[in-house]
Amino acid sequence: MEKERVIVAMSGGVDSSVAAARLLDAGYDVVGCTLHLWDYPESGPGSHARCCAPEDQYDARRVADALGFPHFTFDRRALFAKNVVEPFVEAYLAGETPSPCTACNRTVKLFELVDIARKLGAEKVATGHYARVKDGRLFAGRDASKDQSYFLYATPQAILERMLFPLGDSTKEEVRAEAVSRNLPGATKGESQELCFVGDGAGAYARFVEDRAKAQPSHSARLRPGPIVDDTGRVVGAHDGIHRFTVGQRKGLGIALGEAAFVTRISAADSTVHVGPKTSLAATRAKLRDIVLASDVTLPREALARVRYRHKGVRALATGDSLEFLDSAGAVAPGQVAVLYDGDRVLGGGTITEVT
Repeated sequence: MEKERVIVAMSGGVDSSVAAARLLDAGYDVVGCTLHLWDYPESGPGSHARCCAPEDQYDARRVADALGFPHFTFDRRALFAKNVVEPFVEAYLAGETPSPCTACNRTVKLFELVDIARKLGAEKVATGHYARVKDGRLFAGRDASKDQSYFLYATPQAILERMLFPLGDSTKEEVRAEAVSRNLPGATKGESQELCFVGDGAGAYARFVEDRAKAQPSHSARLRPGPIVDDTGRVVGAHDGIHRFTVGQRKGLGIALGEAAFVTRISAADSTVHVGPKTSLAATRAKLRDIVLASDVTLPREALARVRYRHKGVRALATGDSLEFLDSAGAVAPGQVAVLYDGDRVLGGGTITEVT
């Protein structure tokens, strides 16, 4: 019988390599696929800590050669810049904290992989995400410390039904040990920690936004200083641009109030950064835009809301375009994504626009 073909997204890391190996063991006709999303001028210590770094394309090819399946690289730099990088810069200039990995999966990676699969005659698409699909429904991965279902919340039903997540029922430790036992190239490679398109070191995000904004006159004008004010409205400091701050930030504020201060709100209209005690971060409600729900989910309903990656979640009532937090929710930042769960099942989510 002819083997079923599957496209495997190859990042050159341990996770996607083991995913590909498992699919080979399962009898699939595996084709490796790497998306070239960005060019990376930086090099040196720490350069290997970024997801999709340039050397990863070569590592992915080495794994494919070792396991004996074809591998292709596809240039999607223009699409990535338009759908991920430009909105990332715009969000910081607007005083928001974006979720670029969510945007990448939602608008670039999965759609492109499915399109490539169609052209190569593959019915299935696989990735190394720690997530699970059951009956066309998205669930969190078994390893709570590595679960990546948060980034996949907006995956359309038609794509979910074609997805395979070979690592969904594994822990990171199990996957790493398997890579070593299989003697896969890069089995001892470190974890990806940084965004693929931002450089390394302190202040990298701010420098990146500044460099990109200065290249566009309309954006450059938005790089302006402003005041830092406390929760009474008193000016307690000054800053060089709101793009240097995120809600919930404590370090690097450049002020000394005699007690811990956190960024509680960022106002792009007057370039003001608001700070206050940790208690000021408490949120009761958040408005959402671009809401995507699983096909069988209707609102209103109660759910566990994760308001950022790695967030454990809080109980919330989802009603149309808003969330009412039923438990204490702190550091809820506009621009981030709120993803709704019922147990370990992903119900959907949306981008946070306003917090009260």
